[in-house]
Amino acid sequence: MFMLDSHLNGEQSKALAVVRQAAEQANTSLFLTGGAMRDMMGGFPIRDLDFTVEGPALKLAKSLAQKNAIEILQIDETRKCAELRFPGPVTVSIGMARQERPSKSGGKPQVSPATIHEDLRGRDFTINAIALSLGRASRGLLLDPTNGLGDLSRKELRATSNYALYDDPVRLFRLIRLRVRFGFTVDERTMSQYQNARDARLETRIQAESLEHELRQIASDPLAGDILQALSDENLLYLISPALTGPKLNSAGFQKLLKARQSLPFGLNLPINSYALFLFLLLEKLAPKERAQLVKAVKLPKAEIEAANKLESKASKVEKELATAKLTKPSALYALLSKVPGEVLLFLLMRSSQRLVLDRVKNYLQKYLPAAQEVTEQDVIEKGAEPGTPKFAKLHLQLINARLDARPKKVVPEEPPTPPPPPPSGRRSISSFGR
Repeated sequence: MFMLDSHLNGEQSKALAVVRQAAEQANTSLFLTGGAMRDMMGGFPIRDLDFTVEGPALKLAKSLAQKNAIEILQIDETRKCAELRFPGPVTVSIGMARQERPSKSGGKPQVSPATIHEDLRGRDFTINAIALSLGRASRGLLLDPTNGLGDLSRKELRATSNYALYDDPVRLFRLIRLRVRFGFTVDERTMSQYQNARDARLETRIQAESLEHELRQIASDPLAGDILQALSDENLLYLISPALTGPKLNSAGFQKLLKARQSLPFGLNLPINSYALFLFLLLEKLAPKERAQLVKAVKLPKAEIEAANKLESKASKVEKELATAKLTKPSALYALLSKVPGEVLLFLLMRSSQRLVLDRVKNYLQKYLPAAQEVTEQDVIEKGAEPGTPKFAKLHLQLINARLDARPKKVVPEEPPTPPPPPPSGRRSISSFGR
């Protein structure tokens, strides 16, 4: 539990506390699982929080969302799991501990409730089959029935069973994605299973919804361009679009996005629609007919396509405003850019050719936004404002502006100490030696 607390940021800790409290009130066993446990135990930053409950997961998720005004992003009625967006934003998934029995490779599975141990053994790879109990009676208990911790230490990807890739062929994509993201090797037996699945062309049975879900996972990864290139090298990218080869893969664009992401300070709380950025770069080099084919192949939601299409025009508008605005104080730049979505700021870092615009965006992201986030809720409460009130928001902004516009204290250099007088130089007089 100490390791978990040290890996979570403030917003993730709040989301975990809300989910844990809801599970306790519902008298439901709650476990942290999946990518969150893999990243924590492997020493990687935790991106999303994945929870598994032994019980009615959808009922818990819907009740939690209603009571706390949390947005539900997606519900899978078949697998009894839901994806929610908490403030921050923090993406949280809540799923039922289950067993899946596919009627055929890539087909719709038969899902039944299961224990957490059965759930973990039925997952894709051992590094994703680790759980941490968050229940009151067993809080902090680590569950690792497939020795995923051992594979993490060996930096190895290993399927949980001999049929993991056959049962759900989208795991072929996932294997390549995880291999590139972590730089892990693939276990020999798992590699043999992969080759057999490819020889049987099981990738052609992947459902469009599963492909779209994998695209979302790739989009959130800083190494998205490298993952796409690896999928192309493995001849898997044709499932998304046969046109995504050579220059149309837009490797240069993804490298610029990676460079822009790397310029952000570590731990910066900046909400970014990574999917919009990803789709813009993915579709940018394609002809209209090729775009339409890709959209159809993975059933891209209309809202996501519109967000990607509007990205360039939004960035152009902000660029013009930044280039012409007279901003005499840091607080003025903060007031302007704090309303701009994170994906638009990254787009400007990638594409703007105006030095003034780039300097202002970098100053905001690297200096002013981190300084503003140092002003905590407790600082505002101590000034006499209650959270959630208009006075609180107004006072919070006043404290931020005061910090940003404060002149740095002059450092007065200390005067060097007076050196001791030098010893007498030259020959001593005869009288000083006596007779």
